[in-house]
Amino acid sequence: MTDKRPEMGITERELNALTRDLDDLHQTTFPGVRGMLDEFSANLAGLARGAAKNRRGFLLGVGGATTLGLVAACSSSDKGASTTSTTAAASTAAGATYEGDLKVVALAAALENLAVTAYTGALDAAGKGTLGTVPPAVGVFVQTAMKQHKDHSDAWNGVLSKAGKPTITDAPLSITADQVKALGEAKSVPDVAKLALGLEQAAAETYTFATANVGDAGGIMTAATIQPVETMHAAILHFILGEYPVPDSFIGVEKAVKPDVLLAK
Repeated sequence: MTDKRPEMGITERELNALTRDLDDLHQTTFPGVRGMLDEFSANLAGLARGAAKNRRGFLLGVGGATTLGLVAACSSSDKGASTTSTTAAASTAAGATYEGDLKVVALAAALENLAVTAYTGALDAAGKGTLGTVPPAVGVFVQTAMKQHKDHSDAWNGVLSKAGKPTITDAPLSITADQVKALGEAKSVPDVAKLALGLEQAAAETYTFATANVGDAGGIMTAATIQPVETMHAAILHFILGEYPVPDSFIGVEKAVKPDVLLAK
């Protein structure tokens, strides 16, 4: 194995500046997210008690939403099955419990947890030297993005808890094993960046699709507020890869995640 690694496509100074902007965006918008989720939680708690009727369900999978393009190209393996056996068993009852808008809440929490898992794995690999020389600015970005995903997961889980539903403490998704496997095979910063980019784009597009398919106004606004943070994660990863992110006036939903990715019987 050669010691040469593909270099990062951005200077550390530029990456540090972008990471500060990212953190500012999160710090500015997240208090509002919590406020909207409090209202969302109250509405969903009423729904769980049967007080609300005729709500639109979360209809991911209709309108052409697909699972991660990165994962679609991967075939499942026996290793992958064993990797997720525990999370599948732990999440079976929960998956069957989530309906309507609660489906997107559970899915969002799981997606956020998967991102945390990926970034944690990247930091572990960097610490072991598996990724070669990792610029300090990359570590700062990874830690910043990971914390933001953890904040989002905690917020979504707060909604589930207030609605009397099981919280999502891991990543009970059928795509998790392939993502973990790909992370384990990463040998450079660009390798990890490509993997993370696929997750961030999928999360951003899932939130975009949610804004048109969630019935509760608070849920719609929450998804719309978190989505730009995920999009900025993706933009920074593009820069790390040496790719200039072309601004999109409209975020598509081609890479949005289907609800059946959430594990359940």
